[in-house]
Amino acid sequence: MIKVLRSGFLTFYKYKFKCSFGKNGLTKNKREGDRKTPMGNFKIIKCYYRSDRIKKPKTKMRCIQITKKMGWCDDFRSKKYNTLIKLPSKLHHEKLYRKDRLYDILVVINYNTKPVITGLGSAIFLHVAKKNYNSTKGCIALKREDLIILLKKIDKFTKIKIG
Repeated sequence: MIKVLRSGFLTFYKYKFKCSFGKNGLTKNKREGDRKTPMGNFKIIKCYYRSDRIKKPKTKMRCIQITKKMGWCDDFRSKKYNTLIKLPSKLHHEKLYRKDRLYDILVVINYNTKPVITGLGSAIFLHVAKKNYNSTKGCIALKREDLIILLKKIDKFTKIKIG
């Protein structure tokens, strides 16, 4: 079990990695746009990566190459809310193919996915942290090298405990 601690660390067996999370902390009552990271126990679904920037991560997880046409819908008025969408799109979304390096690797956390409940938060990922570990919009961010190490150790049965 991966554990995210309020102290700003992620632990997995003998590993302890510095991490950042939502600007407004952790919550049991996540809402879209609140800049909080949802608390609870969740599965890890799959991994996405930028093949033009990194090699395919060594992992037992399913890994998908990020393309310029990939986005994640955060438009709570849409039936595609909290799912991968094809770009361009008129729906409000996050681009997965970003200029910065935050989504060079991202792992989807099974938060608000089955079923998807409108407005309870979307696009909750493990992803690459900013150099100074600035807070996120609700995701959990790790140093790129730490995320690569973690991916080598986890599989589709690994769960993450936040809080």
